[in-house]
Amino acid sequence: MRTLKLDLGEKSYPIYIGQDLLSQPELLTQHISGKQVMIVTNTTVAPLYLDQVKLLLSEYTVAEVVLPDGEQYKTLDTVNLIFSALLETRFDRSCTLIALGGGVIGDMTGFAAASYQRGVNFIQIPTTLLSQVDSSVGGKTGVNHVLGKNMIGAFYQPKCVVIDVDTLDTLDNRQYSAGMAEVIKYGLLGNTHFLNYLQTNIHGLMSRDKALTIEAVYQSCEDKANIVAEDELEAGKRALLNLGHTFGHAIENTLGYGMYLHGEAISVGMLMAAKLSQLEDYLSSDQVAQVQDLLEKANLPISIAGKISASDFMAAMSVDKKVIDGNIRLVLLKELGDAFICDDYQDQLLNQVINEFCQ
Repeated sequence: MRTLKLDLGEKSYPIYIGQDLLSQPELLTQHISGKQVMIVTNTTVAPLYLDQVKLLLSEYTVAEVVLPDGEQYKTLDTVNLIFSALLETRFDRSCTLIALGGGVIGDMTGFAAASYQRGVNFIQIPTTLLSQVDSSVGGKTGVNHVLGKNMIGAFYQPKCVVIDVDTLDTLDNRQYSAGMAEVIKYGLLGNTHFLNYLQTNIHGLMSRDKALTIEAVYQSCEDKANIVAEDELEAGKRALLNLGHTFGHAIENTLGYGMYLHGEAISVGMLMAAKLSQLEDYLSSDQVAQVQDLLEKANLPISIAGKISASDFMAAMSVDKKVIDGNIRLVLLKELGDAFICDDYQDQLLNQVINEFCQ
């Protein structure tokens, strides 16, 4: 097992990464203060890991709520099911929520924990590659609205994150590839050593070599933890983590949640950001080709399959958390491994990229 610490003063917490961690109860119990534990999971993950996690908590009063699976259920109505379960079982403010699942479960459980009785403890047990390397770390919680993705939520940190890479054994290939999009993001935005590692080992990673996977998860979490420690509330540097996300969220919003997995939409979004970076004379065509090649080797999409008009796409981009005073801030690349926040791009070049991908 390898352990990282996300340093946030009194809100600091460990991130445990390794194999067979769901057989080690102390990883959870040392971070549970009360006697009541509510496990939040979904219909896909519950048959696989719910009983295993419950075995670790024999000394606690344990209840569970099993939610429907899918990004389309990441709503206030679904979070209300968590609140109802907590109230029906009379859980008090000393309780702990455990998010057992992917990013949707983690985001909703964290938001419920931030809101229930004005804040209770929660723990992340991410079971997808995307949630292990990204959404489980950093304390972003929330839900989608029909008019925008992740527009309702809170910054609320877990007490720990337990990443058992053995849970990836039950992840299908499409979901695994979607997680690789976020892994690739860390190499592109600020870690050229990691980017080189990914380019060298992408075939081994896609064949799910455990040692390579643990290293990729560790490096991704370390990069994110370092950024979040500097900028927890996304006032500056943390916005770099949104590389490809403004484009990607627009794809999800316009096509509807489910046609593209989140990581798949981010894959296309990162290529769009790379293309705009090329038009702005930062990247060369060869560098854009490198980005595309890595995404394709990870079995990720590089184009928009559904029909979206350029005007609808731009409208969706304008409803985004990165919009400040009506101006869409984008994360672009000066070099591969050197991202920056840009709000002075040329509008006609942005339109050119959108028109190219929305054909």
